[in-house]
Amino acid sequence: MTEHASGYYVPPPSHWPIVGSFALLGLASGFILLLAKVAAGPWVMALGAGLLIFMLIGWFGSVIRENQAGLLEGQVDGSFRWGMVWFIFSEVMFFAGFFGALFYARNIAVPGLAEAQLLWPGYAGTWPTAGPALTDPFTPMAAWGIPAINTLILLSSGATITWAHWGMKLERRGQLKAGLLLTIALGLVFMSLQIYEYGEAAFTIRTGIYGATFFMLTGFHGLHVTLGAIMLAVITGRVFAGHFSSHHHFGFEAVAWYWHFVDVVWLMLFVFVYWL
Repeated sequence: MTEHASGYYVPPPSHWPIVGSFALLGLASGFILLLAKVAAGPWVMALGAGLLIFMLIGWFGSVIRENQAGLLEGQVDGSFRWGMVWFIFSEVMFFAGFFGALFYARNIAVPGLAEAQLLWPGYAGTWPTAGPALTDPFTPMAAWGIPAINTLILLSSGATITWAHWGMKLERRGQLKAGLLLTIALGLVFMSLQIYEYGEAAFTIRTGIYGATFFMLTGFHGLHVTLGAIMLAVITGRVFAGHFSSHHHFGFEAVAWYWHFVDVVWLMLFVFVYWL
């Protein structure tokens, strides 16, 4: 039985969850071996990553085929939407932890320790700080250079994905395709500039609490942009294959929600990490 009497589609038994479990086991085991400086660590991690990619392609391929067969509509579609909402909420909490660490370090920990004279002599608790090694001064990342350009790029990508969405709703396939391709291109330009910025930075992740919070926040955001661009590429391939319609296109909507989330996170990064 693959369907209840209520009409809610229940997929048949699948081997993909156990494949994913072995993939995650390989990634975690390889990372532990890497930390222990065991030579096999990187190879085990690579094996786990390859298995994970294989699982994702196979599992999502099955879901796409089920969707094209009309099995994932009605209540199932509603379940998918709520699942995506809770996934994005979990991502919000993920970044909230890092923003909270930045706020605590900048506004509470560093000034408090300086006031209690628990830091190095002569330090007034000003931000940013590279730690006690003030003999090697560093220049914090300026806001009105590449970060400002990247902000404009991501805001533009939010507009292009919205334009593509309207193309989907109005059955304008040319507008839909152009909007998706433009969004992917803007995402790639954003990542290229981010990589260039990292190469030009006068500090590293080891440069005190400033370097740690900067690279953790911008690095994880960059990872999310990369994943978003990959998802957009998959959706674009499906659009060119003739998938989706003006009434049934949640796969597209889910990726668009994710991309808008990435936009909002970057705006917060620009304001609180670069500007302020």
